[in-house]
Amino acid sequence: MRFAAVLLLALAALPCPAQDARAIVEKSVALDQANWAEMKNYTWIATEIERRLDGSGHTRSEDENKWETVVLYGEAHHRMLERNGQPLTDGEKRREQEKLDRATAKLAHETAEQRAKRQQQQDQRRAEDREFLREIPDLYNFTLEGDAKVDGWDAWVISAIPKPGYQPRRRDAKALLKIRGKIWIDKADYQWVRLEAETTDVISWGLFLARLNAGAKLVFEQTRVNDEIWLPKRETISGSGRLGLVKKVALEQELTWSNYRKFQVDSKVVSTQ
Repeated sequence: MRFAAVLLLALAALPCPAQDARAIVEKSVALDQANWAEMKNYTWIATEIERRLDGSGHTRSEDENKWETVVLYGEAHHRMLERNGQPLTDGEKRREQEKLDRATAKLAHETAEQRAKRQQQQDQRRAEDREFLREIPDLYNFTLEGDAKVDGWDAWVISAIPKPGYQPRRRDAKALLKIRGKIWIDKADYQWVRLEAETTDVISWGLFLARLNAGAKLVFEQTRVNDEIWLPKRETISGSGRLGLVKKVALEQELTWSNYRKFQVDSKVVSTQ
């Protein structure tokens, strides 16, 4: 059994005082890190809908794209299934398959040492992408607001407000100081069932100065998969902001994950089609 899976089971077995909101969150963050490490062992289908809004909040236009994540020698790749809400044409399907075939041919010629090094680098990048979340228990003041049932799961309801004057240790954690929220954490597994967050100030990122204004909202939901791991189910983001120096945008984005399937370590390609 992989170390991350062992860690996941061990953390779930640790006791945690129900009245200590910070301790509950701290344990849930550690489990989220373990989930993230194990997610690489699954394939899935993702559907993304982006709605651009007018000044009154009505939809001006909408794009919908769907893709599946397939596995090539332990490396995740996307295969598009729909663009702009329409199935791919035969030509587009062929090009998608050819792209995967080229990637497969390239990876098939790796030596064992090259493959091990590549996978180690991928694991390191994945860990670094999620590392900033470890600051959540220190960065926020938590309040246990009560209990609730979400999608059939008994959960604690915990609100989170950034600590005044807190100095994040990691640069990518600074944006969390401008976000407040509420978390529903499953009482049995200490996993995030639902998260609602709102920005309290402008958040900027990227070389092109993308900006998200105060008042933007995020909803994130997870589900239990294969009775062994919690993985993302749905995420929505809505708000206004700016792309580049002048382009103002108001939009809603919705991303859903479905059809999770576990693959074997030695699998070349696993398709959900």
